Amino acid sequence: MVHPFEIEVEVALPADPERVWEAIATGPGIDSWFMGRNEVEGRVGGVAAVTNGWRREEAEVTAFEPGKRFASRTAEAEDGRFMAFEYLLEGRDGGSTVLRVVHSGMLGDDWQDEYDALRRGWPFHLNTLREYLAYFPGRVAEPVFGVAPVEGRSAQQIRTLLAEALGLPALVAVGDRADGGPEGLPVVAGEVVWADEERFEVRTEDAIYAFHHGAGVALMFHHLFGPVTDAAEGAWQRWLSEVMS
Repeated sequence: MVHPFEIEVEVALPADPERVWEAIATGPGIDSWFMGRNEVEGRVGGVAAVTNGWRREEAEVTAFEPGKRFASRTAEAEDGRFMAFEYLLEGRDGGSTVLRVVHSGMLGDDWQDEYDALRRGWPFHLNTLREYLAYFPGRVAEPVFGVAPVEGRSAQQIRTLLAEALGLPALVAVGDRADGGPEGLPVVAGEVVWADEERFEVRTEDAIYAFHHGAGVALMFHHLFGPVTDAAEGAWQRWLSEVMS
């Protein structure tokens, strides 16, 4: 049985509508703050796709009004499930923009847990978007994804392992300073800009690093703005696996 849902969130962003549009309606822009590697065909009927590791999801672009409105919708599954996203932009005085996001669709039998996870995730993602627009203007990121299954450990234990490896206290809080990361890559030397029960995020001069932790799994969604190599994702994956071992 499917259940309808709708989540609506709004955020004020330190950029004009043109810059916000590039961030929410182009592949390189979305790569710089959201999850995975993204592609957008800039037209109604085009494909909007995201790839996280081995998993690719596609949606159809249903609205494409540069500087004003961007929307997409996934195909309906056999059981009726689908997801739709709508981004509405409104310019404000001083070169800022108010962005309203409407995430709706149909969820399956475990809809309550999935809905709660989506509802908790949007404030985090929009904060990452704000960090991107404020601190990395004119730049686009190389996205890095990593995942490590962790048997027999709670979310808090996984968080503690991640924190220790990054030189952070076990109870990570906004304003804490990190110092760590994989050997051979730039040191994660920066400030924690988000921390909740499921994730924390560190901003440095050249990157935004996001670490997610649930019972039995650790995830990373990083955005690298400095010089990077093809080896960065592999180095981060090895680091995560070693930290969780």
